[in-house]
Amino acid sequence: MKNNNAVCNNEITVQNKWYYNLKYLLVGILFGIVFVKAEIISWFRIQEMFRLQSFHMYGVIGSAVLTGMISVWLIKRFNIKTLDGEPITIAPKKFNKGQIYGGLIFGFGWAITGACPGPLFAQIGTGAFAVIITLLSAIFGTWIYGYLRDKLPH
Repeated sequence: MKNNNAVCNNEITVQNKWYYNLKYLLVGILFGIVFVKAEIISWFRIQEMFRLQSFHMYGVIGSAVLTGMISVWLIKRFNIKTLDGEPITIAPKKFNKGQIYGGLIFGFGWAITGACPGPLFAQIGTGAFAVIITLLSAIFGTWIYGYLRDKLPH
């Protein structure tokens, strides 16, 4: 029993080291570079999408949706497990009309600012420092939702 506790304590100690999360930082940086090179963070590309002037962003979003659909199908079909051997479970989602309202608010914000939460950091990283206002607004909006969540219909 003592050995099991030692192993658990070692795992916790290793996970608390600063370099344990370095791999996530590197993947995030790579993801940001891909966003920049693919022009996904471009305000002009986003405006083209909302004005129905270009297929570029619809192609990117569509390929992401298709990749996600195929990935979920493969996970379910072949009972794929995590790297730790744990089963991957995808909880069923119940439709709620609030999702429509939230999606509309999100879409309006995306169209107005030319940014959605994922690329915000990449936009700031390219020197578009005005996007910091959008980032702070997104954080504030998330905080407001968390504060009012119990009072909202779910």
